[in-house]
Amino acid sequence: MKIIGLPIPRDISSVRAIELSKEAKHRLRIIVWHEEHGRNVALTCRHFGISRDTFYRWYRRYQRSGPAGLESLSQRPQSVRKPTWSKELENAVLELRSLTPGWGKDKLVVLLKDQGWPVSTSMVGRILKHLKDRGRLVEAPRADPWLVRRAFHRKYGVRKPKSYLADAPGAIVQVDTAYVSLFPGFSFKHFTACDVFTRWHVLEAHHRATAHAAAGFLDTIVARMPFTVRAIQVDGGSEFMAQFEDACKERGIQLFVLPPRSPKLNGHVERAQRTHKEEFYYRLTSATTLKQVNKLLRRWERVYNTSRPHQALGQLTPLAFHQQCA
Repeated sequence: MKIIGLPIPRDISSVRAIELSKEAKHRLRIIVWHEEHGRNVALTCRHFGISRDTFYRWYRRYQRSGPAGLESLSQRPQSVRKPTWSKELENAVLELRSLTPGWGKDKLVVLLKDQGWPVSTSMVGRILKHLKDRGRLVEAPRADPWLVRRAFHRKYGVRKPKSYLADAPGAIVQVDTAYVSLFPGFSFKHFTACDVFTRWHVLEAHHRATAHAAAGFLDTIVARMPFTVRAIQVDGGSEFMAQFEDACKERGIQLFVLPPRSPKLNGHVERAQRTHKEEFYYRLTSATTLKQVNKLLRRWERVYNTSRPHQALGQLTPLAFHQQCA
């Protein structure tokens, strides 16, 4: 940013190399614009839609402290509300809350009045917040006892190491499923496998997303990919456990499992699902059985891999890109 011509702050020692916030950078741009346009305050204020009082306040702070003076100041009022309760009342609230951790201010105020404390519900609430802010009242985390918790430890799947890269065909093949409903009463699960390096896709539809179906899809992946599959990357869905995990181990294929709530790490196949929805399923009107869907899906798979230009591959098809890399 050009800042030649700005007035030198009076206190040079206050100018340091700092990272300004978004608000401070905007205010600095206003001052720069003001200096570059004849120092016309009225014109500057009209251009940026601010009042003269606001501009002069920022300008004075800039002259005093430099760019750091343009940072937003604390909005804390000069006079704040001070506690009006006694230490004894505070201890009484803390004792009651410790004995009854699930009770709020509405119940505690009744108990306190029974003990002779003339206190309001709002005051009890402020006392509880005061105790929490100072660490005197620590609430135990709530756990739902009706929720069955089952620890699951994968026998084979692991997190992908950061050093492991998709640097060759078959290095990482991302797999995902999607729910498809073509018309009422006809729904199924769509499986997609996407090779990260070549963008080669393998597609298949199954009645349900089970571990048995996923293991069968793994056989399809290995048969249709024109290169050796070294690793599979999946989310934590139950369909990618049990038989699927055993099938990967038997074939010597590494299995990488994503952390919870991180679909962006499987971004290639997630984006592929949208492509297949928009370019295939939106236009699918003639299929009424899963066998027909898979027949047409296989035809679309060949079009995608051998005829459809791919922007990420420089408008080459996955087949052409794979042949070029071979």
